[in-house]
Amino acid sequence: MPNVRAVPTLRRRRLGGVLRRYRHEAGLSLNTAASAMGWDDSKLSRIETAQTRLRPQDVAELLAQYAVTDTDIVAALEGLARDAGKQGWWQAYGDVMTASYQDYLILETDAESTHIYTPGLIPGLLQTGAYAREIIAATAITRTSEEVVALAEVRKTRQAILTTRPGGRPLQFWAVIHEAALHQRFASQPAIMRQQLRHLLDMADLPNITIQVMPLTATPHPGMLALFEVVRFPHPWSTVVRLENIRGGHFVEGIEDVKIFETAFERIVAAALSVDDSREIIRRISERNGK
Repeated sequence: MPNVRAVPTLRRRRLGGVLRRYRHEAGLSLNTAASAMGWDDSKLSRIETAQTRLRPQDVAELLAQYAVTDTDIVAALEGLARDAGKQGWWQAYGDVMTASYQDYLILETDAESTHIYTPGLIPGLLQTGAYAREIIAATAITRTSEEVVALAEVRKTRQAILTTRPGGRPLQFWAVIHEAALHQRFASQPAIMRQQLRHLLDMADLPNITIQVMPLTATPHPGMLALFEVVRFPHPWSTVVRLENIRGGHFVEGIEDVKIFETAFERIVAAALSVDDSREIIRRISERNGK
């Protein structure tokens, strides 16, 4: 597929949002802050609303106007300004991906860790190619067969973040999977689930991956309501929650709203099997599939 040029705006929105917050905390008006930089109001307004880029070399000076001198914060914002227009590998698939999905891939690329609960399927980052194609074909009901193949390719390519990530450590990934998802059957291709379960066991061996199983006999817990994912970032970026349904995904932000999901995940972890017991139940189900 051809590489389609597109500007990912999510990083600019995040940069603009945090700069606006620091300006407000410093008690500075748009006019005062812009004048201190030798800019007009409209330039700073466009930066804060992600309509124009901020040069990395201007970040430290602007933050100094807001009395923000923490070197980690300055470095983080300089990095975001530098990467704001960077093209992701997924741009080649822009014709089959929603804007929300592309935004999510930017978040996933920048994330430090992800905690996910899935009540009915194996998480995308842990799926085999064959399993991904079957699941996408079944759930993306408006997609053509060609689009299903392309989306499965995207899902597999995403998984590199678990083992290799240029300039950073692999993503820390914690998944709680409901036991019902382990019993999925594909009538025309019975080997798919056996291979998927073995893949789960292999991935569980990686030091950055934690897998727990929510047993069929579990007590009630917050995860009974829906799939959700808590995505954490290095300081100073705030945590984001992603919710997903048949129409796609959307994000939850804001400290109080995010805290509810973080607490929910803690309770889900407490209700799930231990890591060792989870590995054992996956192994047993895999062996039964092999018979």
